[in-house]
Amino acid sequence: MVHVYNCHPFASQQIVQVEQEPGLVCCGGGALFVVATGGCKVEAYNVEQEGCPFICRFATMGTVKSIQHSKMGDYLVTIEEKNSATYLRAYTNWRYQAEGKARVGVRLLGHLLRGASVRGGVQMEIIEIPLSERPVAVACCPVTGDLLVGCEDTLVLFALRRQNPQSVILQSASQNSSQSQAQTPSSNQNFLDFERSVILHLPKIEPKQVALWGGYVAVQMELEVLVLKLDASSESKTIESPNTKKTDHIDDPADFMVLPRHQELLGDVAKDCDIRVSIENTGLEDGKGQYTLSYVLFRRFTPDFFQGCSVEGTQLHSLQLYPLFTSNQSVPLEEPACVFCFFSLPNAGYLYSLKGGVELLSTYQYPEKVLKAVLTDHLLHVITKNAVQCFTVRCAAVAARVVDPYIDTTMKACPPCSMEVCALRMQLFIGLRSMCVYGRHVILLSAADTETPEEPERTPQRRGLELKEHTLLTGIFLAVGIDPATTPALESFLFRPFLSRKWTISSPKETSPAGHGWNLYVIDTVSPLTLYQEMVEYSERYAETNPQAQNLRHLLSEAHLFLRASLLRTEQSEQQQNIEDRQELEEALRHNCAQLGDCFSRGTQKDCHLALPYYRMSGLSVTEVMARNRPLPSSPHTYGPGFLFYLKHFLFEETEQTLSQEEADEVIDIFSQSEPSQLVSVCASPSMINLSPTKTLQILIHQEDTCGVSVLLTITMATMMLCLDDLPQYTQLMERHAEMLLVYGFIEEPRLLLHGGVGFQHTHIRATRLTCQLAKSQPGLLVAAMVALHENSKVQLEQADHIFEELGCEKCLQVDFWEAMLMASSQEAVIQELLFRLVSIYIERLTITTSATHLNEPHIPSRRRPLKSPEDLINSCSHYGALYPWLTVLNPAHTTSSQHQEALYKLQSLLCGPSLSVGFVVPLMERLSEETLWGFSLHLLCSTRRGQYDHSIEKLLDRCPQAIIAYANHQLQDKHMVLWWQKLLPELCNRTRAASDNSILLAALKETLVVVAMEMSPTDFLELIPDDGTASYFLPHLLTCSQRHLMA
Repeated sequence: MVHVYNCHPFASQQIVQVEQEPGLVCCGGGALFVVATGGCKVEAYNVEQEGCPFICRFATMGTVKSIQHSKMGDYLVTIEEKNSATYLRAYTNWRYQAEGKARVGVRLLGHLLRGASVRGGVQMEIIEIPLSERPVAVACCPVTGDLLVGCEDTLVLFALRRQNPQSVILQSASQNSSQSQAQTPSSNQNFLDFERSVILHLPKIEPKQVALWGGYVAVQMELEVLVLKLDASSESKTIESPNTKKTDHIDDPADFMVLPRHQELLGDVAKDCDIRVSIENTGLEDGKGQYTLSYVLFRRFTPDFFQGCSVEGTQLHSLQLYPLFTSNQSVPLEEPACVFCFFSLPNAGYLYSLKGGVELLSTYQYPEKVLKAVLTDHLLHVITKNAVQCFTVRCAAVAARVVDPYIDTTMKACPPCSMEVCALRMQLFIGLRSMCVYGRHVILLSAADTETPEEPERTPQRRGLELKEHTLLTGIFLAVGIDPATTPALESFLFRPFLSRKWTISSPKETSPAGHGWNLYVIDTVSPLTLYQEMVEYSERYAETNPQAQNLRHLLSEAHLFLRASLLRTEQSEQQQNIEDRQELEEALRHNCAQLGDCFSRGTQKDCHLALPYYRMSGLSVTEVMARNRPLPSSPHTYGPGFLFYLKHFLFEETEQTLSQEEADEVIDIFSQSEPSQLVSVCASPSMINLSPTKTLQILIHQEDTCGVSVLLTITMATMMLCLDDLPQYTQLMERHAEMLLVYGFIEEPRLLLHGGVGFQHTHIRATRLTCQLAKSQPGLLVAAMVALHENSKVQLEQADHIFEELGCEKCLQVDFWEAMLMASSQEAVIQELLFRLVSIYIERLTITTSATHLNEPHIPSRRRPLKSPEDLINSCSHYGALYPWLTVLNPAHTTSSQHQEALYKLQSLLCGPSLSVGFVVPLMERLSEETLWGFSLHLLCSTRRGQYDHSIEKLLDRCPQAIIAYANHQLQDKHMVLWWQKLLPELCNRTRAASDNSILLAALKETLVVVAMEMSPTDFLELIPDDGTASYFLPHLLTCSQRHLMA
């Protein structure tokens, strides 16, 4: 469906003073080119100045049948006829004719002028472009200046070249874009030339119209459109056309139909069409290599004869490839953000997006037969026989999504590409024939139909009026004795509408004083900002009657796209906006976003989420948005779903904006009326920190009476009691539920404990008042809640550390949290991080207490004991291992403080556990001295964990020999059993020999001999007995060894 809005897109109109009747018109480079009917003369007029002053006039070499202007190179290309032959010619440096220079050079393609022509300076040139086939259509690329010529069965692509007549150096056209766009001739301008680069063969296809942009090539037949993509490759490749290998193709039975089937093929599927294209590379001198071909789009139409359509009435026209550049696009400026293809039937137009996936954007249903259509950034201009009309386009919607990745998110929005188009007010004219567009200038050619008029599409009322005219005139002739039926010319004359011509138009256009039946108009379209303002005024009619009307939303969306298209244009556009205009456009866009936000805030549940991005783009504060959505006291309407969605997102997204008490109380009232279930989340928002606890508590109590007791509601009410400094009531409320249920409540709503944390940055996170109170009264609940939040991905480890550092407590709570995390976490990376932190803190505590002891400083006891003792951790956490038995011998009976003992036992337990990697602990252990027995025990543990048993045995015998047997019984087992007789027994024998009266060593030697006798054979045992040993001492052990051996 096409919406129709009574908005006027045209601002002014002027008539170009042309002496002879125009036959063809085209525009470009700020000029309007007019070819007189049946003549061989081209006149140029300046459309950018008031009155369209005359620029120059020059003659052509034949009768012009088609004319096109190229922005790049500022040249004209024509298809001309002379003596029944058709020629293709290019006219370069035509602006020199404005200076009265009559010099004109004529040359063939690729042949530079020499001699006097070069010495005389740059002049207008006519380049003859020879072709093997008759040209029927031409198109110029506005960026490269390349020329595409459509011939029967072929398309020929010519590359634009710049040639310096002195050095004959070929240069790329893109490197000289500033020179090509110059409006005045330059004495040092290079000569233009063309080079045939590639030929596309289309068997049995006669193009009616062609289009070219960059690598995109579009060709239009009577009922078919084909879009191809040419890519230049530096590598030489063998290019195979799809039809070269299909010699035995079996035709589909449907191919034998008289009329082809309707068909639409998009993207790679387009290669399955029955138009086979082959490439003939000619080879370029600049080394581009060969071209590769890909199919982009194929569309075929079939006349519907059952609806009264004819082949002539269904022919395609107005083929156009349209690129859209943007100022902030991510791709280079040589590449457009989007490329569109438009073509039209007499009753419908079709707009496709080609880049980033082929897609049909819009279908335009015309109210009457359209003769010509031209696509621009903002509008689609179409002409019928008696009117010009504008339709909106979706190019800006596509480009916005290509340029800005935040479109269609909660940050930004844009009307969809699939939104229905609308038609603006129609402007009536007489006998329109042709149209072209340059910037904001629409050029219209009208001519009275005096010779062979076509039967127009009339309304029943007009047909009746014409019938009355015919009857009246026929009666006049019969009255004087003349029968019109006997004279065909007179009969044809009577069928022409005379009296009805005035009735046909509402405001007849005056012709020139000469009284001719044609006119050339230049109509200026209004600026996008002006049209936007008219649309806003038009939308106010809908807003007054029905603020939720679909037409209001559609009209505001159209206005949004007008502003988008203006802001997306690049600085290279023909109508560059200055800074003030751009600021005005941006301000208008913000105002439009606010209006769209209002529409979606009151809209249906389906589209209510769009209120959020539009309000964000408007720059309105939450206070202003609340004021715009506040219902009137007499209004029955409540708050819309879109507004509630916006408000919830604002409150729940951890924004830094804080509401005043009045605003926060209003928010509480809004949700108590609209969504009472969200009250807890609203109260927990950091933006609501200034709310009134008394009023909020009343609302929460009413909610509890209505819906029943819940954990979250209880915690929220307890928080309000804290704000009122009512600790007894706070304690009573917190004791309603078990700690585990409270933990579940904190998991469901973490913001009861934490505020901030945007982007997981710990510098922004902060503790709530409830968190500070829990640290004092219920530290175990706080630690359990923080562990649960971490395990449920509600908080990161660094954020939790920041909270506990903020709470203080001499790192006691933080260490308790790390220990609890070690029990709960299953992530290996987190476990290793926690182990490193705990080892570091335990060593730090041991170092501090040791230093205080050496300095005889009084020890200040900790303010509270840890939540978990070493025994609790050993019993509940697998990462803490049971202490080795020999450590009880090394550990002192008493220490300087309980904190020292706690740290020592926990560190020893971690070293005895399976998870701690000793490698990264050893550097930390250097801070602890081995002078103390407990310090020695830690170093001995590290040596043992690293497998240094020989060294450990020697150290232990030196420092604490009474623990050697306990150490050996625990550590020297299995594969390390050989150390009993290889290391321990020889060490004990040597040390006993040196200190024979050492009872500890003698006892250790005796225990060692008992173990060795049980493990070795008598022969091996005898070899271990030292030569100077006393036989009576070793004999009992040898006897025991022999008896065990005999029994085995």
